[in-house]
Amino acid sequence: MNTKNKRDLRRLQNSTFLVVTLGIIFDPKTRKILIGKRRKDPYIKKLSWSFPGGAPGYNADLERSLEKIIFQKTGLKVKNLGCVFARIFKENKKVLLMYYLCETISRSIKPKGDLEELKWVSPEGIEKHFTTSLDSRLKEYLMNLK
Repeated sequence: MNTKNKRDLRRLQNSTFLVVTLGIIFDPKTRKILIGKRRKDPYIKKLSWSFPGGAPGYNADLERSLEKIIFQKTGLKVKNLGCVFARIFKENKKVLLMYYLCETISRSIKPKGDLEELKWVSPEGIEKHFTTSLDSRLKEYLMNLK
């Protein structure tokens, strides 16, 4: 999300969240997951590497919207297989993260938008790239992907 579209999270009322959908793009052949290095995140200063995704538009279909966001940011066509995990982001309690397992349809990737680099990593190697919290339950889920 670029800064001109930045939402003012301070204006959100209590129990209202910015929903961010993220794709766990898993390649079963290589057993690797795609992560992207973000340019300056407008909400989380420490954020560097993350799963590709973003905030869907109001009234958007979450699954289709995520497929579109992933294509816009990576050039990768994916099939969304459904939500596998959700949590409130520890670094900003106004952000609700929803993680979706995605299957690749195309293979060509190119970072675009707020991503400056893309990398396929093993589930064991994801945590060393992240500079923000990775929930232990999500980490366990990633380790068990087959």
